Amino acid sequence: MSPPVGCRALPRIGSMPLRTRLAALHRLFVVTLLGFASGLPLALTGQAMQAWLTVEGIDLATIGFLSLVGLPYTFKFLWAPLMDRFELPILGRRRGWLVLTQLALAGVLLALAATSPKDAIRLFALLAVAVAFVSASQDVVIDAYRTDLLPAAERGMGASLGVMGYRLAMILSGGIALIWTDATQGAGWSWPEVYRFMAGLMAGAAVLSALVLPRLPALAVKPPPARNDLWGFAAVLAAVAAGVWLSDRYGPGIAQALVAPLLEGSAMPPPLQKRWVDLAALLLGIAFTLPLAAWAARRARFHTLLGGLQSYFSQRGAAAFLLFIVLYKLGDAFAGSLMTAFLLKSMAYTSAEVGVVNKVIGLWLTIGGALVGGAIMLRIGLWRALMFYGVLQMVSNLGFWWLAVSGKGVIPGTVLPPFDWGFVALAAPTPVDGGLLLVVAFENLSGGMGTAAFVAFLMSLCNQRFTATQYALLSAFASVGRVWVGPLAGVLAESIGWPTFFIISTVLAVPALVMLWWLRESVRALEVPPGAGAAADD
Repeated sequence: MSPPVGCRALPRIGSMPLRTRLAALHRLFVVTLLGFASGLPLALTGQAMQAWLTVEGIDLATIGFLSLVGLPYTFKFLWAPLMDRFELPILGRRRGWLVLTQLALAGVLLALAATSPKDAIRLFALLAVAVAFVSASQDVVIDAYRTDLLPAAERGMGASLGVMGYRLAMILSGGIALIWTDATQGAGWSWPEVYRFMAGLMAGAAVLSALVLPRLPALAVKPPPARNDLWGFAAVLAAVAAGVWLSDRYGPGIAQALVAPLLEGSAMPPPLQKRWVDLAALLLGIAFTLPLAAWAARRARFHTLLGGLQSYFSQRGAAAFLLFIVLYKLGDAFAGSLMTAFLLKSMAYTSAEVGVVNKVIGLWLTIGGALVGGAIMLRIGLWRALMFYGVLQMVSNLGFWWLAVSGKGVIPGTVLPPFDWGFVALAAPTPVDGGLLLVVAFENLSGGMGTAAFVAFLMSLCNQRFTATQYALLSAFASVGRVWVGPLAGVLAESIGWPTFFIISTVLAVPALVMLWWLRESVRALEVPPGAGAAADD
């Protein structure tokens, strides 16, 4: 494995020759642009989709289960090796895959816009899974390209700017979109109109990727035979398909036999008991399918996947790092998994108010948090940044507990005047609750800071030969909380109520902080010593 790199040293751009300075600024601009392309489709299968489903009258538990459309984000390391192994013609390494995935995203978003969740929920869910699959594939390429493009000393600032671009996109697809769809205060767009507009933006991103991105140098290492990787991927795909089929056929019966005796005699309504059985069936299916896929990869000699995993696990503390990666954003993901439904349905905020505060103002604060977090990280180092920001993330969950207990109107709010900026407008004055504004401000600032440190940490663990495979593995583990807590969150919120739900989300953040303390020496070893950044780039 190549020597680990961190994020502590920042190149002094002002002291560089003009040509070198322009190249560095171009790289950082490209990273910001790619962050935007990565963030745009995420809300369209997450919080924006939740808002669409809520407006359509879909029940909360079903919305929670539909968070599983994000499953491809947790399994993308299975096909990431193909993007490490193969280069598409003309555009060169990484860029060809970027253009292909962005054009595919535009097409699938158009198909989703033409489907009604109320009349065809199954087809809607399948198309949403397709959006998540192509979006996860785009993320594989973006993460690998960013890691390969940035010198070691630029990765801290690159992580912050990538988060900024990512959050700007989420302001658009997850915040401004809510204002567009508010019939009273906003533009009165329908959700299909919003999704068609986002499809056009992804098509534009494909054009920019083809024209603006710097070409990466070819790898000096000769790749393994293509036949092995193709057969290996086919074997893994077949194993996953077999696991899904067997789980669907036998999982519900086994889950019913295991869970039903535990729920028998409880006061829980039968529909909610069925949700717990469904959740148990899902977990059983995963426990069966993942080992089956791993066995198939070994038997078929899926070289790029196996080589990437072997390279990663050869470093000290590799398995412990994976567990930490799952835990670090778990409490944050748990609290945010049904945030839109909580604010719209339980707290009865309007779409325009949620769009302005939670999505627009809040995400701007996330961007500020990411930039401030990246700047602070340069001075205090990676380990201290992860610890400090992790504590802030944990405390921020208590703000939503306070909001659920206290309700609206406890803190004086304000009224936003009508405005029309062309791309977004408010038709009438919009009240903004003071408590909502305070809680969202703290949550987004701390979340942005934590994300900047976390992305820099993930980049520091990757070997360039297997960047797509390894970063996909690491980020897949990082997305476990965001994707998998959805079904549990929906069932728990209905079972125990929102205040207890947010207390649990706070407690879930503690194990990551304990583990980070235990791993402090290993994490510190990933940091670039002060002044080493320039040497690392020579």
